[in-house]
Amino acid sequence: MTTYADVLAAAGRIHGHVLRTPVLEISPGLFFKLELLQHSGSFKVRGAFNRILSAGQVPDSGVIAASGGNHGLAVAFAARALGVRAEIFVPEVTSPVKVSGLAALGAHVTQTGAIYAEAAEAAAKRAAESGALSVHAYDQPEVIAGQGTTGLELMEQTGGVDTVVVAVGGGGFGAGITVGTSGGASSGGPRIVAVEPERIPTLRRALEAGRPVPVEVSGVGADALGATRIGGLAFEILSGPRVESVLVSDEAIMEARHTLWERHRVAAEPAGSAAYAALLSGVYTPAPGERVAVVVCGSNTDPATL
Repeated sequence: MTTYADVLAAAGRIHGHVLRTPVLEISPGLFFKLELLQHSGSFKVRGAFNRILSAGQVPDSGVIAASGGNHGLAVAFAARALGVRAEIFVPEVTSPVKVSGLAALGAHVTQTGAIYAEAAEAAAKRAAESGALSVHAYDQPEVIAGQGTTGLELMEQTGGVDTVVVAVGGGGFGAGITVGTSGGASSGGPRIVAVEPERIPTLRRALEAGRPVPVEVSGVGADALGATRIGGLAFEILSGPRVESVLVSDEAIMEARHTLWERHRVAAEPAGSAAYAALLSGVYTPAPGERVAVVVCGSNTDPATL
């Protein structure tokens, strides 16, 4: 299992490659961690850099990843910064904004399969053929540790919170934040509210079954939260006592996205708005005096749709 020490090591490893994204206190005790302002438009670049840098020597065939879009953008960004080749497989549902962004970063892009899982299968086959370094979107220890550096920053910037609200797809980000906010204590740290779209409940179904299980994938968050099952490594962490699972509707996600723009001029993609949707829709209601941080995690969207 990824440890707090792993997250600390990742922070040192990726320092200078990633941004320390800002935290805004939008009302007393309510914070936004604006991870959508990260390089490549999402938190994913943290895990990508940590995975590639941890590997030491990268093969001549470079790195390979499957992605709904944001992870691919992060791997392409990290690969370009480190001077290695990137090959990215994305499903057909991937936003055109993300596909064009991948091309602009110099990645070789293959769009295949109806959902992320099918693109991931194609990427795994290609990696076996080419010998490229695989950078998983969420289910690698180095990726989880890299994402956990967001939690380290958040706790430092806020002075500590009672609750962190974060979107969950494959679970690597939520797992990383759970570890990164723990302070090294096995049962310590803030409550983690893990938010999923009602139409992609990977964590909720896994918690009900006691293990990762496949789910149907659809809805407005499918291109970024579209894993067909929670990652096994992430599930070990997110099934712990600090984590509370909640579901939000597509309508709530889009309303949160609209509100982020209208009230705060934060241009988030739908998946990046899911955490805030939990508060606005009332599926998670903070107690009086509770200090809450909402992670706004992705900005790869067409601004015209705001």
